[in-house]
Amino acid sequence: MLDKTQIAKRIAREVKNGQYINLGIGIPTLVANYIPENLEVVLQSENGLLGIGPFPTEDKIDPDLINAGKQTITMAKGSALFNSADSFAMIRGGHVHLTILGAMEVSEKGDISNWKIPGKMVKGMGGAMDLVASADNIIVAMQHCSKDGQSKLLKECSLPITGINCVKKIVTDLAVLDVLPEGGFKLLERAPGVSVEEIVSKTEGRLLVEGEIPEMVFD
Repeated sequence: MLDKTQIAKRIAREVKNGQYINLGIGIPTLVANYIPENLEVVLQSENGLLGIGPFPTEDKIDPDLINAGKQTITMAKGSALFNSADSFAMIRGGHVHLTILGAMEVSEKGDISNWKIPGKMVKGMGGAMDLVASADNIIVAMQHCSKDGQSKLLKECSLPITGINCVKKIVTDLAVLDVLPEGGFKLLERAPGVSVEEIVSKTEGRLLVEGEIPEMVFD
């Protein structure tokens, strides 16, 4: 079973050279620390920053420099600050190549619920709906099951929907899965020490398992 850092490391392997990338709140923000140095990518934030660097060490913290989740960050060489309206225009114009989001639930059709639990106070959806409506490639970082052991990879989402038919890949603490165009999850990799049987038992949605499933690789 993977911890949050390992999930972020595995997702960083999906990053391609030259991409503009938006990192959602939570586990996705950790991906910035593990992007291979040989790749040139640009991280974008809804509050108006293009060119986010790794999280700052304690001596480099600037309280005025934050991402959309209000975490302190660093700026990479050549980065730019601008109005959040321009940032959303970039998102809505389809100029972000890869979006990495956290989620509470994902359905076998690629629907995502990641902003609201009824009865609990939330700050709002933020840029999530714009991101899922505009991005061609969405990868979700999430726990495979809830705290009470219920699957979060479902036939249908039970929580308010953020986006429909938009998730392409999921990395959980147990597995890496594709969302198939015709519906259903396809198991690609399993976390070290986790069996295929455990993943099957903890996935409510339709799950395709073909051949020998390899363990995740981080190097």
